[in-house]
Amino acid sequence: MRSSEFGAVVRKDCRELFGSTSFALLLLVAGPLAGMSFIAAVHAYAEASAPGALASALSPLDGVLVPAFGAYDLLITFLVPFVAIRLVATEKQSGALALLLQSPVRITSQLAAKFIALLAAWAVCLVPAAMMLVLWCGYGGHVSFAETANLLLGHTLRYAVTCSLAIAAASMLNGAASAAIAVLSFTIGTWALDFFATGRGGWIATAAQYTPSAMLRQFERGLLRLDVVLVPVVASIVLLVIAAAFLDLRVSARARALRVAVAIAIGALAITAIPTNRSADVSEDRRNSFSPADERLLRSIETPLTIRVHLAAEDPRANDYERNVLTKLRRTLRELRVEYPYAGRSALFENDERYGTIIYRIGSKETVSRSTTEEIVLDDVETLAGLTLPQRGEASYPGYPLNASPRGAATFFYVVWPLLVMASWLLQRRR
Repeated sequence: MRSSEFGAVVRKDCRELFGSTSFALLLLVAGPLAGMSFIAAVHAYAEASAPGALASALSPLDGVLVPAFGAYDLLITFLVPFVAIRLVATEKQSGALALLLQSPVRITSQLAAKFIALLAAWAVCLVPAAMMLVLWCGYGGHVSFAETANLLLGHTLRYAVTCSLAIAAASMLNGAASAAIAVLSFTIGTWALDFFATGRGGWIATAAQYTPSAMLRQFERGLLRLDVVLVPVVASIVLLVIAAAFLDLRVSARARALRVAVAIAIGALAITAIPTNRSADVSEDRRNSFSPADERLLRSIETPLTIRVHLAAEDPRANDYERNVLTKLRRTLRELRVEYPYAGRSALFENDERYGTIIYRIGSKETVSRSTTEEIVLDDVETLAGLTLPQRGEASYPGYPLNASPRGAATFFYVVWPLLVMASWLLQRRR
């Protein structure tokens, strides 16, 4: 296949996508939805910037970027699948797929062309996000490049997985409606798994780490994990290979099943081979890391640390402990084992004297604590390991309070953007 033939297929898919009514509606919704999230975030940030203890620790990542980009989370979950499904479903229903299979462009290349077109569409969808950043900087707001790029990467990976899943569903099922229901059912299933795995250990908790919502939360915290980046990439490739197997009408059902099985097996092996302890804290306030002195001490512990958490999943202390302590320990220690005795049941109203305790064990030594505070946990672990406690200073993060109003945001997102989208769609349809 020559590059000119592949380029022609990419241009064809781009014309179909950018000229479709579904994509125009997606853009029409993207602007006002992003604008509404951005304006609400700026107002809330201004209220929190009033003089006080909270203002000194304000982070634009939590206060503005994450809630503003939450609009894209809704778009990817509920609207993007319909746009991606249309690229495949229309060719199947119109009979164009049979003609395309006779062209010199292989089916895998045709799917790659559709994926490139969808990535180009994603770039257009991010124009309101770019405008949000421009407006925020114009107000005098602070933006960290590393935090912003990491958050954008998280949403992009989720978009890629959603598009790949939609293409695979449209390839396997007859009709766009059936494919859309399948994608939304998968999304609801991941929400249920994420909820069910809260406060539980074992394979359920491990699997729940890689649901789209759970992976996105890692990026929203300013944490860049190698496995959270590579798992969506591998999953997208496997889904596209499965889609290619179903779209190739020239192969038998047995050959198609073999291709799907091989793709799933290779993808599973690739995911299990990805290291889970490689990560980088790109947050400006180092929220995912201990102090450098504590990290050096913890990395010197060679014996595995076992933590037994006697807290129910519904207990707010369990969530705080997971977010503020366990996340950092997993990044720092060589080997960490976390056990949840109350996994699978609620223990909030049980008469158990052990409830609320957290047991730390290194080798034959053990200590019990009821605190979920980071500094106390560090003291317990380092004392248990026989280490000398370091001197800890105050946090150096300055905070970026800003009492600003979202000037000009409503005009752009509610008026200018819809007019631009409608004008571009009419021009594309005329061409």
